[in-house]
Order: sequence, then structure tokens, then C-alpha cells
Amino acid sequence: MSDLPRKAVTRTAKLATLPLGFAGRATWGLGKRIGGRSAELVGSELQQRTAQQLFSVLGELKGGAMKLGQALSVFESALPESVAGPYRAALTKLQEAAPPLPAASVRETLAERLGEDWRGLFREFDEKPAAAASIGQVHRAVWHDGREVAVKIQYPGAGEALLSDLTQLGRLARLLGPFIPGMDVKPLIEEMRERVAEELDYGLEAEAQRTYAAEFRDDPDVVVPDVVCCRDAVLVTEWLAGIPLSRVIEEGGQEERDRAGQLLARFLFSGTARTGLLHADAHPGNFRLVPDEGRPVASWRLGVMDFGAVDRLPEGLPPAIGPALRMSIDGRAEDVHAQLVAEGFVRPDVDLDPREVLDYLLPIIEPARVEEFAFSRSWLREQAGRIADPRSAAHRLGRQLNLPPSYLLIHRVTLSTIGVLCQLGARVRLRDELAAGLPGFARAREEDGSREPA
Repeated sequence: MSDLPRKAVTRTAKLATLPLGFAGRATWGLGKRIGGRSAELVGSELQQRTAQQLFSVLGELKGGAMKLGQALSVFESALPESVAGPYRAALTKLQEAAPPLPAASVRETLAERLGEDWRGLFREFDEKPAAAASIGQVHRAVWHDGREVAVKIQYPGAGEALLSDLTQLGRLARLLGPFIPGMDVKPLIEEMRERVAEELDYGLEAEAQRTYAAEFRDDPDVVVPDVVCCRDAVLVTEWLAGIPLSRVIEEGGQEERDRAGQLLARFLFSGTARTGLLHADAHPGNFRLVPDEGRPVASWRLGVMDFGAVDRLPEGLPPAIGPALRMSIDGRAEDVHAQLVAEGFVRPDVDLDPREVLDYLLPIIEPARVEEFAFSRSWLREQAGRIADPRSAAHRLGRQLNLPPSYLLIHRVTLSTIGVLCQLGARVRLRDELAAGLPGFARAREEDGSREPA
């Protein structure tokens, strides 16, 4: 019924070509070096060829494979510029495009989920998908009341494919690690596996989207389309027009980049505080920059889509984050260390120098230390390289830190958002967003009688 390769043996065989390809290219590289070519040049060619194969396979398979590709896509900024080009081209394709379901399969699925008379629900329905993602694709249509809508259809067999892919990719995590310096891919894959059921439940997604849409209705900065209809594997929402963030990244002017970046940071921190939900799929394909006709870019809004992956945080982000950030900025090494121990980031049996811990953190939190920070690929590469280099003190200290399970998704979303900001090259007043949306950030100094920071 679908062109999505669903049988576990078929998908596993495709994923198994990845390590074989890696090994073959390593042998090819050794031969080139023996032939006199420089290790640096050969290494660059190896990474380019490997990137093309890796993301070609991930995109073709959809399911968990493509979902991992999308999650990794926001970290391409951390790669050396000499090899980032091929990654960027392959990853951009993953963010908003994939081989579509045949039209006959679309009609059959809609008949099963909406009833044989499903066409009566629409004035118009475009059988050619407007976008395709990891577990479903989106069609543009006009609802029977005249509203333009997006019809999201889940791929048949998506659940089976998702679990099969993530199981196999978990076995390949060691090989995938080098693609994202400073990031452990295995916990990312494990966390995705744990959330498979939620991702596949369009009813849960509709509930989360309704919560966001109600909270941000008439908001001057963020727009979330309303849910129109939800039936099992079909979700109908209002159509969200605007400029895809991937296009802003590729060709947007600096003013557009800055506006998108500021609103993205605002949505991350204030959105969670306002809704009790954390949007956990921060890649450019899920966001739009929505122009306000006749008004300056400074009044444009951020459009947000796809609420299949959310973390439910009824009390908002953990209350320790704000004070810990503020104490780090203020240079309070002993207090920061104590807070990290209390939250489980430093295990009780690990003896670390508080000053060294603070030195490790300060470059990472640099965007929050200044009034306005210019995010860039070069800055992210520097941070990733500092942590990934096994010869560095940062690498050794980082390996001694622990990431508590309750922070895993928050950590990933924060890193993903920073990755998108660096892709945008946005100038962002991050400190303002932290003060507005992160409890304790602006008040941490009050306890000792110091003035509140500006």
C-alpha cells in the first residue's frame, strides 16, 4: 500500500549498508594516503562521501531513520566548514522533504480514517503532498467551511518502521557519533525510542496543539494554527502560511534572521512557562516566519507547527536552571558546583574543582552573559571542538559530568535551538528571554541582598 519500506529485514538491510560503506571508504582513504595524498584532504573527501550516503539512506527510509536525520540536522553548524556543505545540502532535504506516499495510498488511508465520503469534508484536496516528514506527510486542502487546512496523514506501518529503525540505529550509534562532535548519539536514539507511542498518537498531538493555539491566540509574536479535525492517523489543522525557516537560513536578510532567532528563543523559554509543555522537535522544518503585510520585519511573528513531540512540564522548566545560570554568570563557582551536585549533574562520588567546572561552563553560556549575542557556525564549531577534543581539559571534565534523565529532553531541545540560531546567524538578546521566561534567572542575586541584574 505504501512505498515506505516497512519490513524489518528490508529496512535493517538498508541501514546495514552504512557501516559497510564507512569501512569501504576507510580502505579507499588508506589507499589514497599510501598514494601520497595528504591525510587532511583525504579525510575531508571521506566525510563528504560518508555524509552523502548516510543522509541519503536516512531520508529514503523515513521512519526513525529520517527522524534521527532531522534531529542531527540542526547540528551541522558544529561541523568543520570544509565538510559542512555536503552535510548542509543533504540535511536541508531531510527537513521538509521525503519520497511521498502514492496518491492511491492517500485516498485509501483517508477513506479508512474519515469515511468513504471523506471528499465531502473538503472543497478542495491536493493529492500531491506539500511536505513530507519522518512518520507522515502533509497535504494542502480547503475545508468544507472555506478554511485553508493542512491534512497530516500518517504513513501506514509507521510504528513498526520507527521501532525497527531506532533499534538498528542504536546498534550503529558508535559509528554515527563522529558526525556530531561533542554529542553522544546513543542517548538521543534511546530517548526517541521511549517516545515512539506519543509520536504516533495524533490524538495526543492534537491535544498539545490545542493547548498552544489557545495560549498564543492573538499573540503579537507567535502564531499556532488551530486543530480542525483529528481521526486516528489523520490530523487536520489550519494552514500556516509564511517563510520556512530553512529558506530564511538559506537566503534571508539579517533583519529576518534576527527576528526569527529572537522569537525562537522567546518561544523556547516563555512558551514552556505559559503552556506547561516543551516543544521538543526544534528543527527548521517546524517553524515559519510569518510576515505582517505592510508592517516592518520587527512585527513579524513566528509560526510553529508539529506538536507530536512534546515534554509535559506542568510546573515549567526545572526551577534550578535559572539560578544556576545566573550564579554562573556572576562567577559563583562554589554555589554553581553545589547546585549541580544537588540536581545530579555531578555525582557525589566524583571530586571536581568548582573553579574548573565554572571555566567549563562559561564559554557555553556566553550568549547569556552579554546584552546581545551573534550566534554563528564558527562559535558552535569552537564549542563542539573544545568539548570533543580528547586532549582538552574541557573534554576530560565533560566526561565526568552526568546528565540526569529528567533533563535529557530539555538538554536536547536547548542544543537543537542553539543549532538553529547558529544556522540563522541571528543576533539575539538571549538574556532578555531568560529573564522573562526562566524562573530564578533574574532573582538569584536577591538572596544575598545584591541588586537585581539589568
